[in-house]
Order: sequence, then structure tokens, then C-alpha cells
Amino acid sequence: MQKILIVEDETAISSVLQSILSDELPTHEFIIAADGLEGFKYIEKEDFDLIISDIKMPKVSGTELLKQALQVKPESTFVMISGHADIDTAVDCLKEGAYDFISKPIDINRLITSVKNALNKEKLAKENKTLQKENSTLKKKVSKKYQMIGESPALKKIHDMIAKVASSDARVLITGPNGAGKELVAHAIHSQSERSRGPMVEVNCAAIPSELIESELFGHVKGSFTGAIKDKQGKFELAHNGTIFLDEIGDMSLIAQAKVLRALQESKVSPVGSDKEIKVDVRVLAATNKNMQKEIEAGRFREDLYHRLSVIEIYVPPLDDRKEDIKLLVDYFAKALADEQGTAPKFFEEGALKSLESFSWTGNIRELRNIVERLIILGGNTVTAEDVAAFVRK
Repeated sequence: MQKILIVEDETAISSVLQSILSDELPTHEFIIAADGLEGFKYIEKEDFDLIISDIKMPKVSGTELLKQALQVKPESTFVMISGHADIDTAVDCLKEGAYDFISKPIDINRLITSVKNALNKEKLAKENKTLQKENSTLKKKVSKKYQMIGESPALKKIHDMIAKVASSDARVLITGPNGAGKELVAHAIHSQSERSRGPMVEVNCAAIPSELIESELFGHVKGSFTGAIKDKQGKFELAHNGTIFLDEIGDMSLIAQAKVLRALQESKVSPVGSDKEIKVDVRVLAATNKNMQKEIEAGRFREDLYHRLSVIEIYVPPLDDRKEDIKLLVDYFAKALADEQGTAPKFFEEGALKSLESFSWTGNIRELRNIVERLIILGGNTVTAEDVAAFVRK
């Protein structure tokens, strides 16, 4: 049961307040404190959804009660009661953190409205806190696998962009070379968005034959083509209320591009072999390692689809442009590989790290991880520059 504390030294007023508010809020429990000192003792022992306090009281004033209560329980919600001579003090209470104040003589309608609004505010604050905890837990689960490692200016710029776009539903096109970490950016956007509790569905457009991409994206009905032995949901439908990540979008056929464009325009998809339209609520993230302007000029990619997908564009630079992150990445991969194998992580000497930093990383972070794994397997207990020279061909 929700609890409301009334702190008032005049018994007649506290009784009237309890009587009026009990009729309006029959599911609430009311507790009366005769002064600020008694009120503070209650606040220390119990949690209240709302505290209604007079300002002028013996022993401890309402102003002091407010300050002391917010120190021990910062989320407490206060509505102050003030006489005409206490208006300036009441305004100071608002600055200290009170939700509202009611002047004497008390306007009943004004009191009821203020109390209900304060309780709604408290309820929303609790719900928001719960959601933040859930989202924080979810983000930790997601980010551990898809964590972006590094402190370079280039990576900080990407983090800043993610923070700005994640809370919106804007479509994002992530560009950059193979192995640079475009997938990690997509997962970071999803995990920090309001859709994080929904699914994130990934589609590698380059790995699916052109004749099957429509079925993969939009689903199909039984008998719509050879091998369609049962109905199948498409990726767009599976991603409803979440995010779909179209990786290597530049390799998608023109026919499939036209279907994706229609899905984005109408928020509807039609399974292959069906006239039925399915409403979908999906945020679209896409990635490519291609120069999309050249693909458009060559007629291999629709310009109208490009503009639909690239409301926001995030460029992920190659590892060669952020070599200052190599040490952190090596440490991260060494620990991750040790955890996988159940062994202690190997130490990389400074000379080994300098050697790795001197290389050109055409395969980017993916290539670096493979080489770290090779050095851990083939190198000594401590990985040296000599190990790098012996086992890495660059």
C-alpha cells in the first residue's frame, strides 16, 4: 500500500487533510506526525510516496525537515504548506527540492490536484528508474560481446555519434572497410536505444543468394517456390519492435532493393507468394564497405534507397587510422582468449606491441585478433618482438 506522511503541528488541520485526501485516495495509508522532529523519525524508518509538511512548526521546521530528509532519502517528494507570510520561504523550499507548496487558507481543489500530480511524478520516477536498471543490465549483456575497445579520437567521435543517434529512430548507414567494427557500432546503437528490449536481427546481404534474399527478408508462404515446404517469417517481421541490421547492403540485388525501399516507405512487407501485407515497426541499420556514390553512378544501387538508409552516416576508420588503440586491443584480445581457453592471459612486451603498431593492418581489427591468437599459441610465456618477427608475415 502506498503511504503518505502528513507533518502538521495543528491537529485540526492534519485531521482535515487526512479526511479529504482519504476520500480521494482510498488505497493510500496516511500517517500523521505532530512536528518536524517526529516526521523525520518516520522518514528515517519508512519510505513514503509523498510527504505533506507545514513550514512553521516547533522543534524542527518544515524547511529543515525538507533539507534533512533529502539528505537521507534524495528521492522523497514534498508538498509544503505555507502561510501568507511564509511565501518567500516556500519558494526557497522549491529551490531546495520540494515539488510544490500550498498557501493557507488551503484551497481544497488546489491541494488535491497538487497531491495527485506529485504522486504521478513519484510513480513515473520509480518506473523510469526500473526501466533504467533493466536497460543498464541489458546494455551490459550486449556490450560485453560487442564492446568497442580504444581511446583514440576517431573512436571517441564514433561513441559521441552513437550517443546522439541511439535514442532516435533515425536510420543509420555505417560505412568503413572490412574488419573495422561496423557490426559493433550497430549493436551499440541498438543496445543504447529504446528498442533495446526488442530483438536485433542481423542479415548478411552478401552471404545470401540473390534469388533467396526476398524470402529471407520478407518471408514466404508454403508452395510459393520450389523448396518452400512451409510458411516462413522474414527478418523484417522477426525484428518487429526492434532493430534490423542489413550488413553489406551494397551487395543486395536491385530487385531486393526495390522491395526494401517499399518496406521503408510503407512500414509493411509482403511474403513471397502472398498478397497479404504485414505491418512492421522496425528500425533499420545498414552497413557497407563500398563507396556508395560509385555504386549509384554505376547503376548497382538505387539512389532513393541510399537516401532512405543514410539519414545518419557513421564512418568507421581502418585500424591504420587509430593505431594508438592497438595496445588496448591486444590486451583485450589476450584476456578474452585466455578466458575462452581457461588459462592465464599472456603478457605482450613493449617491443612486441611496437612491432604490431608498425604494421599496416589491411584486415583491420579482425586481422589483429587472429594474429594475437596466433602469437599466444606459438609464442613463449611472454610474447616478444622476436615472436612477432617469427610468426607474423607482413
